[in-house]
Amino acid sequence: MKGDRKYIFLFLLPAAVFMSIFLYYPFFKSMYLSFFRTSGFFSKTFVGFDNYVRMFSDELLGAATLHTLELMLYVIVFQVGIALILAVLVDNITWGKGFFRMVFFFPVVISGTAIALLFVLFYNFQFGLLNNILQNLGFDKVLWLSESNALKAIAVPTVWHYVGFYFVLFLTAMSKIPSDFYEAAKLEGITGIKKTFLLTIPLIMSDIKVVITLAITGTLKVFEFIFVLTRGQAGTEVLGTYMYKKALVDQNFGYGSTIAIYIVVFGVLLSLLANRLMKRDEITY
Repeated sequence: MKGDRKYIFLFLLPAAVFMSIFLYYPFFKSMYLSFFRTSGFFSKTFVGFDNYVRMFSDELLGAATLHTLELMLYVIVFQVGIALILAVLVDNITWGKGFFRMVFFFPVVISGTAIALLFVLFYNFQFGLLNNILQNLGFDKVLWLSESNALKAIAVPTVWHYVGFYFVLFLTAMSKIPSDFYEAAKLEGITGIKKTFLLTIPLIMSDIKVVITLAITGTLKVFEFIFVLTRGQAGTEVLGTYMYKKALVDQNFGYGSTIAIYIVVFGVLLSLLANRLMKRDEITY
């Protein structure tokens, strides 16, 4: 037993070292810097909690938070919703599951920056694909990245990028449901859409909670789509881009680190709230 523990420790050690260097050290370093006012790489002055006090009066941070919440709503409703619908449909077919799994998962392996550049071509006002289609149909061109449309336009590639990942998670969860459950439900006359709502969804509720948590935390990390498409202009500034501007563009690493801590705490609180709202007795099998 002691020998087994030694090998377990040896296998866990590289992962622990990797996480310590690239996750825990940056986090605690950011926490440390959040108590300083900085100007560039070498100039810093201890200011205590001044950066945290500043956040409460920062209107741009408040606007970025609201934009992040709006984008999060689109992600939860459409990204998770479409993934669940696709998983239910594919789970009910007898052949071709591997093909659909590959097709729907494919966007996940593409770089987010590449997808953003692709949508730059779609949204271009003069020569973009979408406006070209509208003109051919007799409609006027649309300024897709205007202040009223930009965040919704950014939500489209954001949803498309990771819907396949959640689809695979849902499909895997559904494949673990014993066939006896469905056979018993069929004998009771529970089929079609009723089977989905009364049996499938309750049985994968724990997986739905996990996916929603991932969607919430994933939205807080959205950066490349906004940076490539709008640079945070036109009412699309979110927490990730605002932190980037403060820390790297303005070289105010102290306040940028404070925003980073705020993002972490904000994400944890939202995840806890989401899990509490979805708290219910789960069906086990």
